[in-house]
Amino acid sequence: MENPYLAPGASLDNFEGKNTSGTGPGAEIPPGVAGWSWGAFLLNWIWAIGNRTWVGLLALVPYIGFIAAIYLGVKGRELAWRNKQWDSVEHFNRVQRKWTMWALILMLGGAVIGIVAAILIPIFAGR
Repeated sequence: MENPYLAPGASLDNFEGKNTSGTGPGAEIPPGVAGWSWGAFLLNWIWAIGNRTWVGLLALVPYIGFIAAIYLGVKGRELAWRNKQWDSVEHFNRVQRKWTMWALILMLGGAVIGIVAAILIPIFAGR
């Protein structure tokens, strides 16, 4: 009988038992890694540094940054898998969900602050 108080062990059993993360451009992508990345799209250069995906720093270049952000949104998860060593697919997905959560919180928070400012600035400017 297994100890119910231990953390569940993550494995790559459904992916031939090997972890290909961090092995570079030729790494195989296991199921559950590919997909859109809101963290890479919205927090592009910060996400790139955190996930060792240096192509994401192109987001800092004017005019190219928008194209780089879209590219990171589409291919970011695969790039992060190939460029950084992860414990398991579950660990990878858990970290990428946190990036997505923070990106959406910051963007929605910025939108709320912008709406409140758009309402309050004319009120106080009229005095």
